Amino acid sequence: MDRTTDPDPDPAPTASRRARVAGVYDYYLGGDLNDDVDREFALRMMASVPEAPEVARLNRAFLARAVRHCARAGIRRYLDIGSAIPRVGTVHEIARAVVPDARVVYVDIEQEAVAHGRALLDGTPGVAMIEGDLRRPDDLLARPEVRRLLDPGEPVALLLLGVLHYVSDADGPGALVTRYREAVAPGSILVVSHGTDDGAPQPVRSMVDITEEGQTTAYMRTRAEVTAFFAGFNLLDPGVVFLPRWRPEPGDEPGSPRAAVMAYGGVGHRAT
Repeated sequence: MDRTTDPDPDPAPTASRRARVAGVYDYYLGGDLNDDVDREFALRMMASVPEAPEVARLNRAFLARAVRHCARAGIRRYLDIGSAIPRVGTVHEIARAVVPDARVVYVDIEQEAVAHGRALLDGTPGVAMIEGDLRRPDDLLARPEVRRLLDPGEPVALLLLGVLHYVSDADGPGALVTRYREAVAPGSILVVSHGTDDGAPQPVRSMVDITEEGQTTAYMRTRAEVTAFFAGFNLLDPGVVFLPRWRPEPGDEPGSPRAAVMAYGGVGHRAT
């Protein structure tokens, strides 16, 4: 989108502002909804860990495969928490290719991501973008956009892509996922991707250190810890695996040896 037509442009970057997760992710994916602070951080990260943009692409490809699974399973409602800026390859576009009446609520904690998202989605029926914090489930679930989405009798796809690794153990990420699970109907689907240092500890440690210095604190978790988020859900085969290994499709990027093992993904169904 041309920035000159953006109804809510970014404030002028300042040296004291930390890079935005959504802005950096947008830069990694080739977007232009990022500013000097975001780009400086992204370039610093890439100088230390060149695979960073590749990991973002692998995460996006996993999202697409998981959403297609949800749509083929008949899911028409999607709650994408930590969505960043919904642009190329959005959840509603992917889902509506299978289920034309799919409805989506995108949620992000960063005001600029929400402003950009609202501008991009303006005029798109059945789609909303709201500001919300994963760590405040009662507040988020009480939002009118979410309440309309969460029909008590209809399953929902709960998408938590690349967001739980910004939640500390002190904030109880497992209990938070449980609260969201309790809010959705049986038949709902949970999709999670999460950073890990199981497969490439040195570069991931560098990513975590740089992120803490210039963006926000990230918490890497093991396969067992990520699997625990699916308590109360039936994990689909192949379980919690490195992103490129979850049901790859023809043409998918396999990932370089290090990038391919920097994050886990999994999908589970709530049976009861």
